[in-house]
Amino acid sequence: MVQIHSPRPRHAKLPMNLKRVHLIIHGRVQGVGFRYFTHRQACALRLSGWVRNLPDGTVEALAEGSEATLAKFLDRVREGPPSSRVDNVQEAWAAAEGDNEQFTIRH
Repeated sequence: MVQIHSPRPRHAKLPMNLKRVHLIIHGRVQGVGFRYFTHRQACALRLSGWVRNLPDGTVEALAEGSEATLAKFLDRVREGPPSSRVDNVQEAWAAAEGDNEQFTIRH
């Protein structure tokens, strides 16, 4: 069975308490399952957004949810999977835009 997801209209109102965090994660974060770890953590917390590797060896992620849930997500990302080493996480916070229905891994 094929599921078709209708994107949320851009004019639809989002709850005021939803936030967006954009992350660039530095360290040994490629080739160690970091994207899959991030995906699992985001899905467990019911966040929407995405994660992907960047050509410079960092990992980029964007997540939306409540501020408290995003803080938990950020704590988990800073820890990373056992085979990784997170040296630094750049973060930029904004209001949620609601343009992602689920959390995905981008290739």
